[in-house]
Amino acid sequence: MALTGALCHTLLAATGFTNKNLRVLTAGLLGSDYRPGQMTYDLRRLRLAGLIRRLPHTNRYTLTPDGIRIAVFYTKIYNRMLVPLTAANQPQAPPQLRAALTTITRHVDAYATHARISPAA
Repeated sequence: MALTGALCHTLLAATGFTNKNLRVLTAGLLGSDYRPGQMTYDLRRLRLAGLIRRLPHTNRYTLTPDGIRIAVFYTKIYNRMLVPLTAANQPQAPPQLRAALTTITRHVDAYATHARISPAA
């Protein structure tokens, strides 16, 4: 989530962003160190997935239209749904919120079973 949040911070950067720029933003959102090798790996994965593109003859990147949509979508989902829903495990959460978390969990589990995705360790 920190990486997608950092990508959202770069949306208005007319000249794109570098490994170092994005690494500093990501580390700030994580609240811990983020090594250059980790960022290089993540940038490569994002590029291969078509979410960012490298600007020719530079070490700068920009988000693709799909990258913008995904970064904004995941950031919105995290801030508007996941944070409040994970608070549902707290005793003071309203029953409707706890029920919503149970419903989402059930649907995600059903989708994972249908897609034959093994449960995370």
